[in-house]
Amino acid sequence: MNYTLHQLRVFLEVVRQQSITRAARKMHMTQPALSIQLKNFQLQFDIPLTEVVGKKLYVTDFGQSIAELAENVLKEADAIRYKTKEYKGLFTGQLKISAASTGKYVIPYFLSGFLQEHAGVDLILDVTSKTQVVSSLRKNEVDFAVVSVVPKDITIKEELLLENRLYLVGNTEHFDKDRPLIFREAGSATRLAMDRYLGAGKKRKRLELTSNEAIKQAVIAGLGYSIIPLIGIKNELASKELHIIPAKSLPIATAWRLVWLKNKKLSPVAQAYLDYVQSNKDQIIHDSFSWYLNFKK
Repeated sequence: MNYTLHQLRVFLEVVRQQSITRAARKMHMTQPALSIQLKNFQLQFDIPLTEVVGKKLYVTDFGQSIAELAENVLKEADAIRYKTKEYKGLFTGQLKISAASTGKYVIPYFLSGFLQEHAGVDLILDVTSKTQVVSSLRKNEVDFAVVSVVPKDITIKEELLLENRLYLVGNTEHFDKDRPLIFREAGSATRLAMDRYLGAGKKRKRLELTSNEAIKQAVIAGLGYSIIPLIGIKNELASKELHIIPAKSLPIATAWRLVWLKNKKLSPVAQAYLDYVQSNKDQIIHDSFSWYLNFKK
Protein backbone atom coordinates (compact mmCIF):
# COMPACT_ATOMS: atom_id res chain seq x y z
CA MET A 1 0.00 0.00 0.00
CA ASN A 2 1.13 3.50 -0.79
CA TYR A 3 -1.41 5.88 0.70
CA THR A 4 -0.63 9.44 1.81
CA LEU A 5 -1.58 11.28 4.99
CA HIS A 6 -3.64 13.61 2.83
CA GLN A 7 -5.65 10.65 1.52
CA LEU A 8 -6.24 9.50 5.09
CA ARG A 9 -7.54 12.96 5.98
CA VAL A 10 -9.81 13.00 2.92
CA PHE A 11 -11.25 9.58 3.73
CA LEU A 12 -11.75 10.43 7.39
CA GLU A 13 -13.59 13.66 6.51
CA VAL A 14 -15.86 11.77 4.11
CA VAL A 15 -16.68 9.33 6.91
CA ARG A 16 -17.44 12.19 9.30
CA GLN A 17 -19.59 14.11 6.84
CA GLN A 18 -21.22 11.10 5.13
CA SER A 19 -21.03 13.19 1.98
CA ILE A 20 -18.37 13.94 -0.63
CA THR A 21 -19.83 17.41 -1.22
CA ARG A 22 -19.78 18.38 2.46
CA ALA A 23 -16.32 16.84 2.96
CA ALA A 24 -14.95 18.85 0.02
CA ARG A 25 -16.44 22.04 1.43
CA LYS A 26 -15.00 21.28 4.87
CA MET A 27 -11.51 20.66 3.44
CA HIS A 28 -11.68 23.65 1.07
CA MET A 29 -11.25 21.36 -1.93
CA THR A 30 -13.20 21.04 -5.15
CA GLN A 31 -15.49 18.03 -5.28
CA PRO A 32 -13.67 16.44 -8.27
CA ALA A 33 -10.27 16.83 -6.55
CA LEU A 34 -11.54 15.20 -3.37
CA SER A 35 -13.23 12.41 -5.33
CA ILE A 36 -9.95 11.58 -7.07
CA GLN A 37 -8.08 11.38 -3.76
CA LEU A 38 -10.84 9.20 -2.29
CA LYS A 39 -10.84 6.89 -5.32
CA ASN A 40 -7.05 6.51 -5.25
CA PHE A 41 -7.22 5.61 -1.56
CA GLN A 42 -10.05 3.10 -2.02
CA LEU A 43 -8.29 1.38 -4.93
CA GLN A 44 -5.66 0.15 -2.48
CA PHE A 45 -8.23 -2.12 -0.79
CA ASP A 46 -9.93 -5.25 -2.13
CA ILE A 47 -12.93 -4.65 0.13
CA PRO A 48 -15.13 -1.57 -0.46
CA LEU A 49 -14.78 1.27 2.04
CA THR A 50 -17.91 3.10 0.88
CA GLU A 51 -20.96 2.39 -1.20
CA VAL A 52 -23.64 4.51 -2.83
CA VAL A 53 -27.28 3.48 -2.42
CA GLY A 54 -29.96 5.66 -3.96
CA LYS A 55 -27.51 8.53 -4.48
CA LYS A 56 -26.59 8.47 -0.76
CA LEU A 57 -23.08 7.56 0.38
CA TYR A 58 -22.66 4.94 3.10
CA VAL A 59 -19.49 3.82 4.85
CA THR A 60 -19.15 0.03 5.06
CA ASP A 61 -18.26 -1.76 8.28
CA PHE A 62 -14.80 -2.33 6.86
CA GLY A 63 -14.60 1.37 6.00
CA GLN A 64 -15.51 2.28 9.57
CA SER A 65 -12.71 0.11 10.91
CA ILE A 66 -10.23 1.70 8.49
CA ALA A 67 -11.46 5.15 9.54
CA GLU A 68 -10.67 4.35 13.19
CA LEU A 69 -7.16 3.27 12.23
CA ALA A 70 -6.74 6.33 9.98
CA GLU A 71 -7.66 8.62 12.87
CA ASN A 72 -5.02 6.97 15.06
CA VAL A 73 -2.39 7.23 12.31
CA LEU A 74 -3.09 10.94 11.85
CA LYS A 75 -2.90 11.54 15.59
CA GLU A 76 0.49 9.82 15.71
CA ALA A 77 1.68 11.81 12.67
CA ASP A 78 0.68 15.04 14.40
CA ALA A 79 2.42 13.87 17.58
CA ILE A 80 5.66 13.37 15.64
CA ARG A 81 5.38 16.83 14.10
CA TYR A 82 4.65 18.54 17.40
CA LYS A 83 7.37 16.59 19.21
CA THR A 84 9.88 17.89 16.64
CA LYS A 85 8.73 21.44 17.34
CA GLU A 86 8.99 20.85 21.09
CA TYR A 87 12.64 19.91 20.70
CA LYS A 88 13.12 23.28 19.04
CA GLY A 89 11.75 24.90 22.20
CA LEU A 90 8.31 25.74 20.83
CA PHE A 91 4.96 25.44 22.63
CA THR A 92 3.10 23.16 20.23
CA GLY A 93 -0.27 21.71 19.41
CA GLN A 94 -3.40 22.27 17.39
CA LEU A 95 -6.20 24.74 18.13
CA LYS A 96 -9.55 24.08 16.46
CA ILE A 97 -12.22 26.78 16.38
CA SER A 98 -15.52 26.89 14.50
CA ALA A 99 -17.11 30.32 14.01
CA ALA A 100 -20.48 31.44 12.73
CA SER A 101 -20.17 33.60 9.62
CA THR A 102 -20.21 37.04 11.25
CA GLY A 103 -17.67 35.80 13.79
CA LYS A 104 -15.02 36.14 11.09
CA TYR A 105 -15.02 39.90 11.78
CA VAL A 106 -14.26 39.29 15.45
CA ILE A 107 -12.29 36.13 16.23
CA PRO A 108 -9.12 36.93 14.20
CA TYR A 109 -8.36 39.83 16.54
CA PHE A 110 -8.55 37.46 19.51
CA LEU A 111 -6.13 35.06 17.81
CA SER A 112 -3.34 37.13 16.27
CA GLY A 113 -1.46 37.94 19.48
CA PHE A 114 -1.69 34.36 20.76
CA LEU A 115 -0.37 32.89 17.51
CA GLN A 116 2.47 35.43 17.43
CA GLU A 117 3.48 34.37 20.92
CA HIS A 118 3.25 30.66 20.10
CA ALA A 119 4.60 30.00 16.62
CA GLY A 120 4.40 26.24 17.20
CA VAL A 121 0.60 26.24 17.44
CA ASP A 122 -1.35 25.23 14.34
CA LEU A 123 -4.75 26.91 13.95
CA ILE A 124 -7.75 25.37 12.22
CA LEU A 125 -10.48 28.01 11.94
CA ASP A 126 -13.68 26.96 10.22
CA VAL A 127 -16.05 29.83 9.36
CA THR A 128 -19.40 28.29 8.52
CA SER A 129 -23.13 28.34 9.24
CA LYS A 130 -24.46 28.40 12.78
CA THR A 131 -25.97 24.95 12.24
CA GLN A 132 -22.61 23.48 11.30
CA VAL A 133 -20.87 25.30 14.17
CA VAL A 134 -23.27 23.79 16.69
CA SER A 135 -22.89 20.37 15.08
CA SER A 136 -19.09 20.53 15.36
CA LEU A 137 -19.38 21.59 18.98
CA ARG A 138 -21.86 18.86 19.82
CA LYS A 139 -19.64 16.20 18.22
CA ASN A 140 -16.61 17.51 20.14
CA GLU A 141 -14.77 18.12 16.85
CA VAL A 142 -13.49 21.55 17.93
CA ASP A 143 -11.95 23.12 21.01
CA PHE A 144 -14.11 26.24 20.87
CA ALA A 145 -16.99 27.72 18.92
CA VAL A 146 -17.77 31.40 18.31
CA VAL A 147 -21.51 32.15 18.35
CA SER A 148 -23.84 35.01 19.17
CA VAL A 149 -26.72 32.80 20.29
CA VAL A 150 -25.98 30.03 22.78
CA PRO A 151 -27.33 26.61 21.72
CA LYS A 152 -29.97 25.50 24.22
CA ASP A 153 -29.50 21.76 23.93
CA ILE A 154 -25.78 21.65 24.81
CA THR A 155 -24.27 22.22 28.23
CA ILE A 156 -21.45 24.69 27.73
CA LYS A 157 -19.14 27.19 29.33
CA GLU A 158 -18.61 30.58 27.74
CA GLU A 159 -16.41 33.65 27.63
CA LEU A 160 -18.06 36.84 26.35
CA LEU A 161 -16.02 38.53 23.62
CA LEU A 162 -17.83 41.53 22.13
CA GLU A 163 -21.30 43.00 21.84
CA ASN A 164 -23.04 42.26 18.55
CA ARG A 165 -25.23 45.14 17.34
CA LEU A 166 -27.65 44.74 14.45
CA TYR A 167 -29.13 47.69 12.52
CA LEU A 168 -31.65 48.16 9.73
CA VAL A 169 -29.69 49.08 6.59
CA GLY A 170 -30.42 50.09 3.03
CA ASN A 171 -28.64 51.68 0.08
CA THR A 172 -30.38 55.00 0.78
CA GLU A 173 -31.13 56.90 3.98
CA HIS A 174 -34.88 56.50 3.52
CA PHE A 175 -37.07 53.44 3.92
CA ASP A 176 -39.25 52.45 0.96
CA LYS A 177 -42.09 50.21 2.18
CA ASP A 178 -42.51 48.74 -1.30
CA ARG A 179 -39.07 47.12 -1.23
CA PRO A 180 -38.78 43.67 0.36
CA LEU A 181 -36.94 42.68 3.50
CA ILE A 182 -33.94 40.41 2.99
CA PHE A 183 -33.50 37.59 5.50
CA ARG A 184 -30.77 35.10 6.36
CA GLU A 185 -31.68 31.43 6.11
CA ALA A 186 -33.63 29.81 8.95
CA GLY A 187 -31.38 28.71 11.81
CA SER A 188 -28.87 31.55 11.63
CA ALA A 189 -28.45 33.86 14.62
CA THR A 190 -29.09 36.95 12.47
CA ARG A 191 -32.35 35.43 11.18
CA LEU A 192 -33.43 34.61 14.72
CA ALA A 193 -32.80 38.20 15.86
CA MET A 194 -34.62 39.60 12.82
CA ASP A 195 -37.64 37.33 13.31
CA ARG A 196 -37.89 38.31 16.97
CA TYR A 197 -37.71 41.99 16.13
CA LEU A 198 -40.25 41.94 13.31
CA GLY A 199 -42.70 39.62 15.07
CA ALA A 200 -45.23 37.28 13.58
CA GLY A 201 -47.65 40.07 12.72
CA LYS A 202 -45.33 41.98 10.40
CA LYS A 203 -45.14 39.65 7.39
CA ARG A 204 -44.35 41.27 4.06
CA LYS A 205 -42.63 40.56 0.77
CA ARG A 206 -39.27 39.00 1.55
CA LEU A 207 -36.11 37.54 0.06
CA GLU A 208 -33.96 34.89 1.73
CA LEU A 209 -30.18 34.56 1.22
CA THR A 210 -27.67 32.24 2.83
CA SER A 211 -24.87 34.57 3.95
CA ASN A 212 -24.41 38.05 5.37
CA GLU A 213 -22.05 38.90 2.51
CA ALA A 214 -24.73 37.99 -0.03
CA ILE A 215 -27.29 40.06 1.88
CA LYS A 216 -24.91 43.02 2.05
CA GLN A 217 -24.39 42.97 -1.73
CA ALA A 218 -28.13 42.59 -2.34
CA VAL A 219 -28.87 45.64 -0.17
CA ILE A 220 -26.15 47.66 -1.93
CA ALA A 221 -27.74 46.70 -5.27
CA GLY A 222 -31.11 48.03 -4.05
CA LEU A 223 -32.95 44.72 -3.81
CA GLY A 224 -34.30 45.57 -0.38
CA TYR A 225 -33.48 46.18 3.28
CA SER A 226 -32.11 43.98 6.00
CA ILE A 227 -31.14 43.91 9.66
CA ILE A 228 -27.46 42.95 9.79
CA PRO A 229 -24.49 43.20 12.17
CA LEU A 230 -22.73 46.55 12.28
CA ILE A 231 -19.34 44.83 12.56
CA GLY A 232 -19.47 43.69 8.93
CA ILE A 233 -20.35 46.98 7.21
CA LYS A 234 -17.67 49.43 8.38
CA ASN A 235 -16.25 50.05 4.89
CA GLU A 236 -19.65 50.22 3.21
CA LEU A 237 -20.86 52.85 5.68
CA ALA A 238 -17.69 54.89 5.12
CA SER A 239 -18.13 54.74 1.33
CA LYS A 240 -21.88 55.48 1.69
CA GLU A 241 -22.81 52.32 -0.22
CA LEU A 242 -24.94 51.45 2.81
CA HIS A 243 -26.89 53.62 5.22
CA ILE A 244 -28.30 52.86 8.65
CA ILE A 245 -32.01 53.62 8.77
CA PRO A 246 -33.31 54.77 12.17
CA ALA A 247 -35.95 52.39 13.47
CA LYS A 248 -37.75 51.85 16.74
CA SER A 249 -36.08 49.46 19.21
CA LEU A 250 -32.93 49.18 17.11
CA PRO A 251 -30.13 48.27 17.30
CA ILE A 252 -30.68 44.71 18.48
CA ALA A 253 -27.89 43.78 20.88
CA THR A 254 -26.57 40.27 21.41
CA ALA A 255 -22.96 39.22 22.05
CA TRP A 256 -20.30 37.08 20.44
CA ARG A 257 -19.18 34.33 22.77
CA LEU A 258 -16.35 31.85 22.86
CA VAL A 259 -18.03 28.62 24.00
CA TRP A 260 -16.86 25.09 24.76
CA LEU A 261 -18.38 21.90 26.14
CA LYS A 262 -18.77 22.07 29.90
CA ASN A 263 -17.20 18.66 30.57
CA LYS A 264 -14.48 18.97 27.93
CA LYS A 265 -10.93 18.46 29.13
CA LEU A 266 -9.12 21.26 27.34
CA SER A 267 -5.78 20.43 25.73
CA PRO A 268 -2.74 22.43 26.94
CA VAL A 269 -3.00 24.59 23.81
CA ALA A 270 -6.74 25.19 24.24
CA GLN A 271 -6.28 26.05 27.92
CA ALA A 272 -3.44 28.41 27.07
CA TYR A 273 -5.62 30.12 24.48
CA LEU A 274 -8.51 30.52 26.92
CA ASP A 275 -6.12 32.00 29.50
CA TYR A 276 -4.82 34.40 26.83
CA VAL A 277 -8.33 35.56 25.90
CA GLN A 278 -9.37 36.07 29.50
CA SER A 279 -6.19 38.03 30.31
CA ASN A 280 -6.09 40.17 27.17
CA LYS A 281 -9.74 40.58 26.17
CA ASP A 282 -10.16 44.16 27.38
CA GLN A 283 -6.97 45.33 25.67
CA ILE A 284 -7.88 43.60 22.41
CA ILE A 285 -11.31 45.25 22.40
CA HIS A 286 -9.77 48.65 23.14
CA ASP A 287 -7.10 48.33 20.44
CA SER A 288 -9.14 46.72 17.66
CA PHE A 289 -12.77 47.75 18.13
CA SER A 290 -12.71 51.40 19.22
CA TRP A 291 -14.59 52.48 16.08
CA TYR A 292 -17.26 49.92 16.84
CA LEU A 293 -17.69 50.75 20.51
CA ASN A 294 -17.83 54.49 19.78
CA PHE A 295 -20.24 54.21 16.85
CA LYS A 296 -23.29 56.45 17.23
CA LYS A 297 -26.38 56.59 15.06
